[in-house]
Amino acid sequence: MLKTRIITALILAPIAIGGIFFLPPLGFALFTGAIITLGAWEWANMAGMPRPLARIGYAGLVAAALFLLYDPHSLILWLALIWWGVCLLLVRSYPAGSPLWSPVPIRALMGLFVLVPAWVGLNQLRTGAFQFGSVDSNLLLILYVFFIVWVADIGAYFAGRAFGKAKLAPRVSPGKSWAGVWGGLAAVSVLAIVAACLANASVQQGALLVFASLITGMVSVLGDLLESMLKRFRGIKDSSQLLPGHGGIMDRIDSLTAAIPVFALIIVQLDWLAAGGW
Repeated sequence: MLKTRIITALILAPIAIGGIFFLPPLGFALFTGAIITLGAWEWANMAGMPRPLARIGYAGLVAAALFLLYDPHSLILWLALIWWGVCLLLVRSYPAGSPLWSPVPIRALMGLFVLVPAWVGLNQLRTGAFQFGSVDSNLLLILYVFFIVWVADIGAYFAGRAFGKAKLAPRVSPGKSWAGVWGGLAAVSVLAIVAACLANASVQQGALLVFASLITGMVSVLGDLLESMLKRFRGIKDSSQLLPGHGGIMDRIDSLTAAIPVFALIIVQLDWLAAGGW
């Protein structure tokens, strides 16, 4: 299993790096759109549509939505913020509240709310003009939101192992603890401070970066919990077996689907995407 995971990672890493950091905006949109479409194919199964034609049809529907929203608007990001607030209530009420969203059409609609804003947020970050301190690169901004999720996961893992007695959502994901959440957020705070120092940012910019990073880190936990809840309800362990040794696409991007649109919204509202910065 470990050998399979390593081989898969070695194959996928250069593809992901090339697609995200070396393609022009249109190529970036197509590359990330393909990933989101594969995620939609997996979501269809989690939504209760296991038949191949139904899954392909749902993936096609999501792809069409992405095409229509290629010129993104921040309204989609605001809707995403509201959606993840709703997800907090859904996760907290599981399993008692599951009859509210258990019908297949509702779970399919949930997938649109998860996948489409993530793609829109990525393209907002990719096409905007970003300036923070001495750094002027929207590609570094995309890398930074990835780091928020990765660092939050690492901090949560070690803090959870050391102090994880109080469970976060035992009926959804028994392995997650409140200590893990606080440990992950502490690690994200350190990341933001280091990033601000490396970028020669002002104190105000650094404080706002810490704020944006903490909000993003907290929301990323919901992305993980929502997918865990749907898989538990569906009775499956992984979203698919597309990535040998790693499960499916959604198993790798669940936290990012929540983190990206919220982070992009905060960045837009703080005007970091305006030409010339602050």
